[in-house]
Amino acid sequence: MRRNSLFTLVLAGASFCFVYTTPAIAQAQRTPDTGSPPMTEPPPRTGAPNGTMGPGQNGQMQTPGDTMPMATKADDQQFVKKAAVGGMLEVQLGKLAQEKASSDAVKEYGKKLEQDHTKANDLLKEAAAKDGLTVPDSLDSKHQKKIDKLSKLSGEAFDKAFIKDAVKDHEKDISEFKNEAQHGTHANIKNFASETLPVLEGHLSMAKSLKESKGASLTAEANQH
Repeated sequence: MRRNSLFTLVLAGASFCFVYTTPAIAQAQRTPDTGSPPMTEPPPRTGAPNGTMGPGQNGQMQTPGDTMPMATKADDQQFVKKAAVGGMLEVQLGKLAQEKASSDAVKEYGKKLEQDHTKANDLLKEAAAKDGLTVPDSLDSKHQKKIDKLSKLSGEAFDKAFIKDAVKDHEKDISEFKNEAQHGTHANIKNFASETLPVLEGHLSMAKSLKESKGASLTAEANQH
């Protein structure tokens, strides 16, 4: 009897809770949450016209074309001028090295410069003629001064200055030839640059090796004294 009474009491309490909370739930469903603004369409980006993208990671506005930087076209006529003058310079330096160098290795390197750049100069003239570009036929004053300066040196002093210039000059030439090979607009000049690049890279590698061997040789001589 007591168990039935307890069951009846619990059932009555549950019924009361259900009756009390149901209106509150219904009221909550009918009443919008005033603390949360209604969902709206996202505002359009400002500062970016139609057909453009928003600011990138650096804060600058980007367009669809900004995903890859636009390559600057090479000035083929300017390249021909620099390549021709540089080639003539290397031929003269190569001849000078065979006359004034104290090291047989430097003399051999000079001979290779003379031969390779004489051939490259001829190829450049052919390519320029096909593309209707002008090739200079003499050194300018700036490069002639370099010849005159090295002509006054001899022995180890000449070897050191000659090798130093060879490394510096070929690094610059390689950079210019790569730019022409990638961005040139005249097909024959562009092909000339591509085909000559391996030759220049070989010259640079040899010059660096000579520089290292000369440095080691001078260090060994200094340690003996």
